Amino acid sequence: MGIFASKNKTAGDASVDDSGGAEMGLLSHLIELRDRLLRMLLAVGILFLCLFPFADKIWTALARPLLKYGAGDMIAIDVASPFLIPFKVCLMLSIVLAAPFLLYQIWAFVAPGLYAHEKRLVSPLLISSTLLFYLGIAFAYFVVFPLVFAFFNNVAPEGVTVSTDIGRYLDFILTIFLAFGIAFEVPIATILLVAVGAMTPESLAKKRPYFIVAAFVVGMFLTPPDIISQTLLALPMWLLFEVGIFFSRIFLKRKQEFAEASEARYQKNAESGSASTGSENSIKPEPATDDEAMEDAGLESEIEKLDQKDADDKKD
Repeated sequence: MGIFASKNKTAGDASVDDSGGAEMGLLSHLIELRDRLLRMLLAVGILFLCLFPFADKIWTALARPLLKYGAGDMIAIDVASPFLIPFKVCLMLSIVLAAPFLLYQIWAFVAPGLYAHEKRLVSPLLISSTLLFYLGIAFAYFVVFPLVFAFFNNVAPEGVTVSTDIGRYLDFILTIFLAFGIAFEVPIATILLVAVGAMTPESLAKKRPYFIVAAFVVGMFLTPPDIISQTLLALPMWLLFEVGIFFSRIFLKRKQEFAEASEARYQKNAESGSASTGSENSIKPEPATDDEAMEDAGLESEIEKLDQKDADDKKD
């Protein structure tokens, strides 16, 4: 009973240790997650404090396409809009500018759980996706806004004064920025589909007509109800789709070359290892392992005990 009790006690202590270790591991991950979230909030807060004194200039720069290519001055319908709208603009700009640091914190938290080949794939994708998102915002500001606002101004009926509310203008430009920022991520999505094996560059090329139709449908839902902004969103999506197919072919080629090089290296190491083992065996036999030596020693001791017992029986 004492033996079984001690075993059960030992097993219980082991289970407690395992659960305690798992709990401590989860707690350490939660602490790390909290620290990284605090760093992200701190980065956004610091940028916001630096940008808020220049809120009026930032808003003027943001409203320049409408004031230059549109008509009339902007108005504020709500009482608090003259303060809240520049506040929101500074906050959104702080988040956009801090995006690389925010993505780095997310990457640093997730990276320890990834394999080496996954790290090599994710790192360039994060950098390129951030740059493409910024490129989409710049394309919307410098190309789309002048054309759209000039179009709206020209189609306004005679005698109608165009005066846009600053709150609605902010909602409009944020929608456009988000739509074009996401649309410019098409190459990343294409490469990921090929990387995970869901699609091939050839199958994507065959689906090109369907993608063009889908791009115009997406442009219809994500942009204002005019053909100009819809076309300006659909055409870059199509071109970026072609760019994604091109780079996915390069990715597959390099992946195949890497696999072939790894296989050749493995075969070379295996052949050199078998050759060295054969030469050593031709010179001398392979020494026994520690387990085999212990087994031989135990057998010899058992044989000695049996011989001693036979000798004692003969004396009796």
